[in-house]
Amino acid sequence: MTASPTIAPKRQRGFSDLFAFRRDPLTFLTTLSQEYGDVVRYQMGPRWVVFINNPDYIKDLLVTNNNKFEKGMVLKRSKRVLGEGLLTSEGDFHLRQRRLAQPAFHRQRIANYADAMVRYADRMRTRWADGQTLDVHEEMMQLTLAIVGKTLFDADIESDGRDIGESLKTFMDLFGIMFLPFSEYLERLPIPPMMRLQRARARLDEIVYRLIRERRASANPDRGDLLSMLLMAQDEEGDGSGMSDVQLRDESLTIILAGHETTANALTWTWMLLAQNPDAETRLHQELDSVLAGRLPNFSDLPNLKYTEMVFAESMRMYPPAWGIGRRTIKDHQFGPCWAREGNMVVCSQWVMHHDARYYPEPQKFDPNRWTPEAKAARPKFSYFPFGGGPRQCIGESFAWMEGVLLLATIAQQWKLTRVSNERIEMQAALTLRPKHGLPMQLHHRRLTSIL
Repeated sequence: MTASPTIAPKRQRGFSDLFAFRRDPLTFLTTLSQEYGDVVRYQMGPRWVVFINNPDYIKDLLVTNNNKFEKGMVLKRSKRVLGEGLLTSEGDFHLRQRRLAQPAFHRQRIANYADAMVRYADRMRTRWADGQTLDVHEEMMQLTLAIVGKTLFDADIESDGRDIGESLKTFMDLFGIMFLPFSEYLERLPIPPMMRLQRARARLDEIVYRLIRERRASANPDRGDLLSMLLMAQDEEGDGSGMSDVQLRDESLTIILAGHETTANALTWTWMLLAQNPDAETRLHQELDSVLAGRLPNFSDLPNLKYTEMVFAESMRMYPPAWGIGRRTIKDHQFGPCWAREGNMVVCSQWVMHHDARYYPEPQKFDPNRWTPEAKAARPKFSYFPFGGGPRQCIGESFAWMEGVLLLATIAQQWKLTRVSNERIEMQAALTLRPKHGLPMQLHHRRLTSIL
C-alpha cells in the first residue's frame, strides 16, 4: 500500500516562528510538542521544518534511514571555525575520518586518560578554599580544557587556555546569527561580529598548528595521546594515506570543543542540581566515602561508582549539553502522518524528549533513580540520547562518561557546593546548553563520613 502524501499537522507562521526560535529555542520547541504532539511540519522564515518528538521517529532519523539526511544548516556554517571535522563533515569523507580517528577512542586508550583527569581535578580542588565563592562554570571550563589539552596533545595548554576559551566563546556568542535568513552572506561582510569570528579562528589556528608542527618534528611522535593516534592513523580500508595538517587541525578543534565545552556544561548543571537536592547529594557523598575511603578515584573504581554515574546521567537528562539535532532532508521521508520533503529541515531535541512526561514522570524533578538498570530497560532507547545516535553518534561518548564520573567523584569527595543566590539561572542554548551568566557557588570543605 502506498503511503499517503498527506502533510499534516502543519503550521505556517513564517518569520514570527523564526524570531521566536531565535529568542528561546527550548521554549519554542517544547510548545510545539505540547500543541502538536509527536510531529509537526512548520515554516520558519523561508524554510520548512519537520519537528519530531517520538523515540521511533528519532531512531528513524539518526539510525534506520540516516542516509536520507545530511547535517543541518548550523553545523554546515560551523565549518567557518571547525573546518571539515567529524562534527561537520559528510559522506565518504566523514566515514574515512571516523575510521582514522576511531582507534584513538578504543577502551584501553581511553582508560589511560583516567589518571590525567583525576590528577587535574585534584590539582584544582587543592587550590580551592573553604568559604570561597567562585564561578563554577568558569572553573569547570578551565578544568576540562586542561584535561583535553593533556589527553589530546600531551601538553599543558593552560598558558593558551584563555585565548582558546575566549575564541570558543566568540564562536558560541555568534551562534544565533547562523539562524538569520541569508546569514551565509552576512559571514562574508566586514562587519564587527564577523571580524571577531575571523580573529578567533586565526588565534585557534595559530595554537593548534603550532602543536601539530611541534609533534611532527618530535623524535618521539607517539606520546600516548589522541594526537599521536591521529598522526599515526592510516586509512587501510581506503588509499592507505593518513591525515594532512589541515585534517589534523579540524579534528583537533572539534575534539577541543566537543571534549571540553560539553563536559564542563554537564558538570556545571550537576553542581547546581546537587545543591538543590540535598538527599541525592548525601547519597552521592556516602557512595564516594564508602568506595574510595578517602583515596583518589581511578579507572577501576568506575563500576562501583554506580550512583555517581546515575547522578551524572540524570543531570544530562535535565540539562543535555547538546540540546538539539538538525538534519537536512536529501530524500523524501515520512514520519507518521508528516512528510519531510527534499530540502526540508528535520529537527529533534534532547531537551524536549528528556522532559517528556510519558517517559519521565515529573520531568522537572531531579531523580537519579531513573537510571537503575530496571528503569532504563523500561524506556525506549531514543527517549534519552545526549550523545546522538547512529553512525554520527559522538565518537567520544566513552571518554565523556568516564571524565564526567571521575571529575564529579574527585571534587564531591572533598567539597560541597551551595548556591549563593536563589535567582533562576538563565540558560544559553547555543551550540551547547550553558548558563548564560555563569554559576556562582560557595565552597564548603567536607570530611569523610563514618563508614560502618
